[in-house]
Amino acid sequence: MAPEHGRVALVTGAARGIGAATVDLLVERGYRVMALDAGGVPRPAGVEYELASEAQLHSLVERHGDRVLVRSLDVRDASALVDAAAETVSAFGRIDAAVAAAAVMVGGTPLWETPAEHLRTLLDVDVVGVWNTASAVVPHMLTGPDPSGCRFVAIASAAGEHGLFRLAAYNAAKHAVIGIVRGLAADLVGTGVTAVAVSPGSTSGSMLQATAQIYGVDAQTLAESQLLRRPLEPQEVAATIVHCCSVEGAALNGSVVSATGGFSA
Repeated sequence: MAPEHGRVALVTGAARGIGAATVDLLVERGYRVMALDAGGVPRPAGVEYELASEAQLHSLVERHGDRVLVRSLDVRDASALVDAAAETVSAFGRIDAAVAAAAVMVGGTPLWETPAEHLRTLLDVDVVGVWNTASAVVPHMLTGPDPSGCRFVAIASAAGEHGLFRLAAYNAAKHAVIGIVRGLAADLVGTGVTAVAVSPGSTSGSMLQATAQIYGVDAQTLAESQLLRRPLEPQEVAATIVHCCSVEGAALNGSVVSATGGFSA
């Protein structure tokens, strides 16, 4: 892929994992990036692992200098995302790509035993967070200098197209992310702006560790369901996301791009 100097991206869930790897690769490809994460926010109901820290978010600046701006915000806060999108345009002049990577994983019980507050966590963070991100960035894309080069990318999951044991609420949330992307792509017909979902499989990181604990296995054993027979690395998934962000990624409009390593439920 050719360098894309002059392009600007906004990334949520940017402090670690797939989000951080995406920021790193975008900068390598010539982008300037507004990197957002909820460092320091208390864990929502049902989340059993530590969230990303402020230090992890600020390490992006240590790596990339003034190519990256970082801000702490919760994607459940629509007005904070609106402000971050406006600040991105003020600082960098435009938004060409947005990656909605902020998400949490909650699970471990069958649907009928899942607490309502656990379902609410997943809907508020994983679904409404994507909706809020799109609502904040798309108007800037439509009024920017090159709508035909603008890309909205939401991170779904293999769980968005499969039913997974003791993860019914997570399944519901990730199916909804795919629905948002398909509806957004339809709304954007004729504008040149495109929308796509990327569905990773089992990827090294805290969410995979939490899922493995639900099933009482280690991460490697859980990843045996993938044809690669190993967990994906965040950088591998990021490579797919960054292609979706590119000008050439227009052909993927409205698609769910599988980056699962050959996932099978």
